[in-house]
Amino acid sequence: MAGLGLALLNSLDIGLLLFIIAVGLNIIFGVLNVINFAHGALYMLGAYMSFALMAGLGLPFWATLLMAPLVVAGVAILIDRSMLRFVYQREVADSLLLTFALLLILNESVRLIWGTGIHVIDPPVPLRGAIDLPGGLSYPRYSVFVLIVGLCTLLGLWLLFNRTRLGKIMRAAALDREMAQVLCINTRLVITGAFAFGAWLAALGGAVAAPMRAIDPGMGDKIIIESFIVVVIGGLGSFPGALLGAIVLGLIHGLGGRYLPDANLVLPYIGMALVLLFKPHGLMGARKSA
Repeated sequence: MAGLGLALLNSLDIGLLLFIIAVGLNIIFGVLNVINFAHGALYMLGAYMSFALMAGLGLPFWATLLMAPLVVAGVAILIDRSMLRFVYQREVADSLLLTFALLLILNESVRLIWGTGIHVIDPPVPLRGAIDLPGGLSYPRYSVFVLIVGLCTLLGLWLLFNRTRLGKIMRAAALDREMAQVLCINTRLVITGAFAFGAWLAALGGAVAAPMRAIDPGMGDKIIIESFIVVVIGGLGSFPGALLGAIVLGLIHGLGGRYLPDANLVLPYIGMALVLLFKPHGLMGARKSA
């Protein structure tokens, strides 16, 4: 039972971290109708910014956790204003090609600035070691911190979209942009803000994951694949779907890694294929009328 408990905790830990990243991808698609292939590179940039702020400027971990996502959000605003705004009214394929080019540009920029080596960030002293949980379980303190960040992000996003005027404006722009303009909503500003917010979430995931994973130029490639699996399973553009898809993929990784380690690499793709076969729009995705 202890082994199953640890596997479930690991599943929740992985799932909530994936949710932080994948929900940003879903927000960008929902508001902008853009499939952002560069989302994984923004996640990677968040991790590298955390490393640069800690190693280069000597800032503490808590400061980098706040500052790194803001820096990446600023980069996202520049990307939106200089490039993405020209493809919003075009076919989705055009934005997909552009963001794929951005992925390559950001990857090569990281290699030029920080090199191709692996970098490591140590967690802050209070988050090192393990804590004892009921049932005789011992779990890393930093993993508990990731769980808390994931839950706080989930609660914050729910409050944003359901209890604030800003969230309702974003939802209105996502549902009907022309009607939002008729209601005097500055959709241009909403679009830029949504892209920056999605990038902020991706970078937050990178900054949180940095002490857990090696920082290298290819770290964004795997996470964008997993983010797409999350949104495919949950439903593209669905906020609850992003949470459900992340938890499902977390369970696949956590339980599969423990009980089916030899098949763990292919299990996410099998899960995605089954969802596409029986629920092509995702478990919580809405079928769009023609």
